[in-house]
Amino acid sequence: MSADPQTAAHPSAPSPEPIMKLGTAFWASKTLLSAIELGVFTALAEKPMALDELTTRLALHPRAARDFFDTLVALGMLMRSGGVYANTPTTDLFLDRSKPTYIGGILEMINARLYTFWGSLTEGLQTGKPQNEAKTGGDLFASLYSSPEKLRAFLKAMTALSGGAGLALAGKFPWHEYSSFADVGCAEGCVATIIARQHPHLSAEGFDLEVVRPHFEELVATNGLSNRMRFHAGNFFDDELPSTEVLIFGHVLHDWDLATKKMLLGKAFRALPSGGAVIVYDAIIDDDRSQNAFGLLMSLNMLIETPGGFDYTGADCIAWMREAGFTGVRVEQLAGPDSMVIGVKP
Repeated sequence: MSADPQTAAHPSAPSPEPIMKLGTAFWASKTLLSAIELGVFTALAEKPMALDELTTRLALHPRAARDFFDTLVALGMLMRSGGVYANTPTTDLFLDRSKPTYIGGILEMINARLYTFWGSLTEGLQTGKPQNEAKTGGDLFASLYSSPEKLRAFLKAMTALSGGAGLALAGKFPWHEYSSFADVGCAEGCVATIIARQHPHLSAEGFDLEVVRPHFEELVATNGLSNRMRFHAGNFFDDELPSTEVLIFGHVLHDWDLATKKMLLGKAFRALPSGGAVIVYDAIIDDDRSQNAFGLLMSLNMLIETPGGFDYTGADCIAWMREAGFTGVRVEQLAGPDSMVIGVKP
């Protein structure tokens, strides 16, 4: 059989495959999110299991269980040998709830909240309004802080989101030039703990609402750092920021509108001594706004979740920092889609 002359003449002819793959991407996403919710990876971390045993262990109906597990195999999330399912090295490390390396907290929150809210993205694009609890008169943070269980889940999600950036930040910033720092909007204190653990000369503060204190102090105590780390209760809208040598805003600025972003940087400038530094990290969008798809998607997520929040480019943040009075402003990549912008108070 001879080759189709049009295909032969145009070996790179357009294919609908990437369109279909992207258009159905939520199928794969929801499969993974449901697997995390059901505890698939935690169960298999105990031991590999055959189909019937795993189905019974997770209390699944047999109709689709085989398809479900085999889909996870095809997606690279599980391995199967001789009819026995097992975690991959990656999912065993990062998706077993019993391990300290578990990153599923953020994915659990995405599954429980954002998956449904993103179904209203079209409406958000048409109205410019949030598509979460705000549609029924609620508020994002009021909802997340409404019960101890929701608060703990949110704080665990923030730990999962920021852990990689924290490790990179601990290694890439010149901490030897400073003796103290504060993490603004610290949540559990994951990032501050990572930095303090790697740099024993530093003293640290976590700045957040009072309700967060026990979660912060628990993590700090677990890491044996209570002698060098303390919690500073406050609201960055109403209170001045801690007086320290370095201030960190991690996954904070993107929650707010431009006026609030500039207000927070202004407060940071006032709080820091001469020579002090501010560090802002987010999924910072590349200046051409064409490469960091995660950062751009995160900005759409701010549309879903907040009245005025948005993600931004490195050039945007540099301009805001310079306007606040910072000098020597620069951008450095951290981990994955996250980068940091650093400014120094002259």
